[in-house]
This record gives sequence, C-alpha cells and structure tokens, in this order.
Amino acid sequence: AVRLRVREALGAREPADEVKVQGWVRSVRAQKEVLFLHINDGSSLENLQVVADPSLENRDLTFGSAVEVAGKLVKSPHRMQNMELKAETIRVVGPCDTWSFPLKMKERHPLEYIRQFPHLRCRNNTLGSLLRIRSEATAAIHSFFQDNGYVHIHTPIITSNDCEGAGELFQIEASNEARESAEKTHFFNVPAFLTVSGQLHLEVMAGAFTHVFTFGPTFRAENSQSRRHLAEFYMVEAELSFTENLQDVMQVIEDLVKTATSTVLSRCPCDVELFHKYVAPAQKLCCYSFHSYLKDFFFFFNSCRISYNEAVEILKQASQTFAFKPEWGCDLQTEHEKYLVKHCGEVPVFVINYPYDLKPFYMRDNEDGSQRTVAAVDLLVPGIGELCGGSLREERLPFLESRLQRLGLADTYQWYLDLRKFGSVPHGGFGMGFERYLQYILGVDNIKDVIPFPRFSHSCLL
Repeated sequence: AVRLRVREALGAREPADEVKVQGWVRSVRAQKEVLFLHINDGSSLENLQVVADPSLENRDLTFGSAVEVAGKLVKSPHRMQNMELKAETIRVVGPCDTWSFPLKMKERHPLEYIRQFPHLRCRNNTLGSLLRIRSEATAAIHSFFQDNGYVHIHTPIITSNDCEGAGELFQIEASNEARESAEKTHFFNVPAFLTVSGQLHLEVMAGAFTHVFTFGPTFRAENSQSRRHLAEFYMVEAELSFTENLQDVMQVIEDLVKTATSTVLSRCPCDVELFHKYVAPAQKLCCYSFHSYLKDFFFFFNSCRISYNEAVEILKQASQTFAFKPEWGCDLQTEHEKYLVKHCGEVPVFVINYPYDLKPFYMRDNEDGSQRTVAAVDLLVPGIGELCGGSLREERLPFLESRLQRLGLADTYQWYLDLRKFGSVPHGGFGMGFERYLQYILGVDNIKDVIPFPRFSHSCLL
C-alpha cells in the first residue's frame, strides 16, 4: 500500500486503491451500518474522514488513539470534502485513555487551559495551526534571503560579546559540585553569555560576503512575565554592506515582511483563518481577502514614515494621558508606539533618526547639529508596537573610536575597531523578533502562545 499523509489524501485528484494513512483519531462515530472516523497526522487542519464497516470497531479505537488505516481512497459524496478513505483494515498502534487525556473530543479548549499541558498542547487544533504557520514562515524567511543573494551564517549562541545595549544577559558557567567556589574559574577563561544578538558577528561576515543573515535563538534575562516578553526567542537578523542610505535597510525590512506574509497566507489559508475567526476575531487581516490584504499591505508600508522628532510632537499633542510622559531624548514606550500606529491609521509605521544618546555605540552619527541623532529605524505595527529595529552602522574609524573611548569600551571592542581599519565600507542592518512577527499576523495577545513550548516563568518547562 502507498502511504499518504492526510494533506496528500485530501488533495488527491483521483481515487486510489491500496493506500495507507497513519495518524491520531479526532472523532469516532459508530452507527448501525457504518463506522465513521476522523483522523489527523498534523499535516493539515482538516481531518480525513474514514468510512468503515462496524465490524472493524474495537475498544481501543477511541479519541486520541494512534491508528493505521489501509483501504481505498474514494471520492466523497459530501460537498465539504474532496476525498475519503474506505477502510479495509484499521490497526490501533497506540491506545489512548480518554478519561485521563486532558483534551476532549469536539471541545474548543481556551488557550489558558491548554497552556497547562505543554507536552500535549500541540495536538490541539489551535496550536497545531500555529506550528504549521511557524514552520512555513521560517521557510519563507530563509527563502527570501537566499533568493536575494544573502549568505546564511550560524552566529554563536555562547559568546563573550554582550552586544552593548541589547538587554540583560544570562551568564554561563560549568556545573561542578565538587569544585569549591574559591577555586572557581571561567570555563572559557573569560565571562561567557547566552547571545542576545548575532549582529556584531554578522558585521564580521558582512566584510567578506556583502549580504548576510542569521535566524536563531537569542536570550534576554529580563525579569518579566508579561504577555510581551520571552527569555528565549528567535531573531531574524541581516547585515548589508555597501549601504549608505537608511532607505535601503527599510526596503529590505518591507520586502521581507511582505514576502513572508504573502507566503504564509497562500500556503496556510485555513490555519490563518482559524486564528482570525476564533482566536483573534478583531484582527484586521481577517477583514480582507488575500489579494485585497496584500494590496493594502503594500500601500501601508509605502505611506507612513516619520522621524523621531515628528513622533514626539504627535505624542505631546495627543489627548491621551500616557503613563510615561513623552519628551525629546526619552525612549518610546510601548504605549507611545501603539498610539503612533493608531494615529497613522492602524498601519505599519517606520520611525527614523533617534537621539544619539539613546542608541548603542555602533549606530551611525547623522552629524545634524544640536539635536544629535543617529541613522536608526524602528518598524511599529498594529497590536504589537516595535517589530523590527535597525540602523546604519558607524563605519568611520575616528567616530567609532571616540564613542567607544567615552564609554570605556575601547579595549573590549578592539576587534570591532579592526573591522574599520581593513576595508571598511558603509553598511547597515536590522533585527526582527520572529515571535512578535507571528503575533502580528495572527493577532495573538500572549507571546507565549506562539512558541512550541510555553514558559511558566523564565525557562523551558521540559
């Protein structure tokens, strides 16, 4: 028998003899003359209907049990499905105790409930859809960069580089209970941390490969259990050599988000619809057909770009009272970012040219007089706030040396200064939080619901 995935069986154009489908039972309905099963193997939101003789039923054939069904793939008489499987044999591979199984047949469990079962929640329709979308979005991001000539770099996860300004760090030490604290030394002879960003390593590679990107885990030791923060999350980062204009960086961000989103919408329409229909019914994306959405998406990105100065003036004139008073020279808070998005019509907004003293040492000085700014950009999106952050990097050795000396970091970043001595070119780059991107396109409120394994506090449960 030819083995088919559920998605393949549902999409088949012609009937087929001697096929085999493996998966988990989603529903069982026994009638006098026929037995109906719905099975799913994770390849599709839609289940495959199995029609069988009642004699094939047995006590282990229950909701949640793993089965292998062999038979004929035939046209379904029902309007809502294309194909169904007429079973000749049904083998229960793994029984399931339905009384103790926390997920119940035909019950729509809220996210708060299934969050309690991180080892089982992937069998729920909502989380199954999320993980398929996450997989397609990951592939779309890789395809975008590779189709545009970028080299994929695996940047270190353990590093002595703290990427100054990126956030709190998890420090790494070897576990050795026999070692007394007085004799303790660093495993790498210097302090080592879990990476908060691959940016500085990417800048090294951009000096040889022109366009590079990385897509991997990053870690922030922020003592927060809010709906917006994770201790471990995935970051998409890119660096572009021979880039002299912030517009070039924004264009790559724009193209990346458009391409990834269009791919997800085209390859996972049913999974996305589930979120927009049941999880986030107010999400704006669900009001559009696929083509209308993309048309507006292009328009939105091309229409709303403001400077930090303009953003502060908009916030100062707002009728809304903010918990953090907006002042020039202060960082934009989440409440400010969401207001700016709302002010611009609930569309993505690029904010550029932030104050020099707000940003890390590697951002390029605009040399614009008393209101000194750097060539930095943040992309703000509806419902989330900041999604991407980037800048032109300071490629001029004297400017970079001066700033590192003022910060007392010249010795630490001597290697970084070397990059400006040997063939330095204008360049820029950006980073995008992958989980925040998924939150944005799906409308999910809690960021912990867009990761494979939820965190009860700050670390992976399993």
